[in-house]
Amino acid sequence: MSTSEDDLRLVHELHEAYQHISQELGKVIVGQQQVIEELLIALFARGHCLLVGVPGLAKTLMIRTVASALSLEFNRIQFTPDLMPSDITGTEVIQEDKASGAREFRFLKGPIFANIVLADEINRTPPKTQAALLEAMQEQQVTVGGRRHVLPQPFFVLATQNPIEQEGTYPLPEAQLDRFMFQVWVDYPSEDEELEIVKRTTADVEVKVTPTLSAPQIDRLAHIVRRVPIADHTARYALQLARLTRCKQEEAPPFIKDYVMWGAGPRASQYLVLAAKARAVLQGRYYVSQDDIQAVAAPVLRHRIKTNFNADAEGITPDEIVRRLVALVPTVNEAESSRANPQVFRSADAS
Repeated sequence: MSTSEDDLRLVHELHEAYQHISQELGKVIVGQQQVIEELLIALFARGHCLLVGVPGLAKTLMIRTVASALSLEFNRIQFTPDLMPSDITGTEVIQEDKASGAREFRFLKGPIFANIVLADEINRTPPKTQAALLEAMQEQQVTVGGRRHVLPQPFFVLATQNPIEQEGTYPLPEAQLDRFMFQVWVDYPSEDEELEIVKRTTADVEVKVTPTLSAPQIDRLAHIVRRVPIADHTARYALQLARLTRCKQEEAPPFIKDYVMWGAGPRASQYLVLAAKARAVLQGRYYVSQDDIQAVAAPVLRHRIKTNFNADAEGITPDEIVRRLVALVPTVNEAESSRANPQVFRSADAS
């Protein structure tokens, strides 16, 4: 079997697994299809997610169910103001050999040693403890007592954050926010969905989720995402969406210069392409379209755009900035159809 045929087989296998996982999650989670899709895109792209939503929207249940459906080891860390870095990474203790009486240091692993780590209410803990996640998220390891300890693979940090109650919280530093591939917005359910939630949760019924993929299978299938080809014009489309968020760029549109304090860095361009590849594979395609880029633009860019006072005063959110950018930057078909106007981007008036 040729390499391309083998890749296509893996794409088909991952597409079928995605459909099965979605069905299993539907046994427990009502609605939230976009949230589930974005979570799985990030997982198969080996990225971390920050889920933002008011309390009671089943963020924790959703993450726990995803771990069960993927047959992954799951640990939950409840972040509090008194949580210490060693409470996350683990610590060294002195252990005595009863036979010889010799003493030696022994490392006790913390809850971060799991495939999926839920950092619940991550903004409730001070920056020192938040920073304990940085090395783990970026390097897939922790360093304790001068020794490196490799984390199990695959490894994902799925953090939650409450957007409405900010008293006594510690906003995540920009460097740590940038480590999250997606910021996923978890919204209220519709009326019909909320009715179904009430009916399910007030009945004496226990739902069991059937595991679909093991950790080695996920690790194997995740490699196919990076092998998906992407055309130069599609990659450049993702690049321009990220670059145009920077207000200091000469080609930045007027609304960016008016409302944005600083924009997305190069990691945003990387994540736009990688997330688009993952989305294409989950939908059973071995190529990336500009629709894939547009679908992942908001979760990739919203936490990488810092709006200024003008935007806050006028109610302009990062999501609105992304929406205007997507409307502003033409796709290839639009560019080909406007030969009379060879400009790379449409006028800002179009937004």
